[in-house]
Amino acid sequence: MQSQYTENLFFIVGLWTLLVPIGLVLSPLYAQDYPPDITRGKAIYQHHCQDCHGLTGRGDGPAAASLKVSPADFQRFRSFLKSDEELLRTIEHGVVFSPMHSWRGQLTDGEMQDAVAYIRLLSQ
Repeated sequence: MQSQYTENLFFIVGLWTLLVPIGLVLSPLYAQDYPPDITRGKAIYQHHCQDCHGLTGRGDGPAAASLKVSPADFQRFRSFLKSDEELLRTIEHGVVFSPMHSWRGQLTDGEMQDAVAYIRLLSQ
């Protein structure tokens, strides 16, 4: 019985050492496995959000004046009270009947989390 177990173990270890170097065994990596990065979040914010939400997140970007619904002001206490999940859901799915559209498909999960991290910095 012990030798069968040992043989199986050697087979699994041997197979693993063959497959790992050629990339056939991949561990599932998810965006939440990595901490959000504020530097990347700032770049994403500047590229995708700043036109409406403004440089400092007050909702006073150059495009804000032409919008019927004002962009969120991240420096208001109401924004500070929102959870990261709420902010992430807003970025991911947008807001109905507002110019805030869904970013799903345009930003990765990690990029959206990075943007939330930067928005949190703006809301302090």
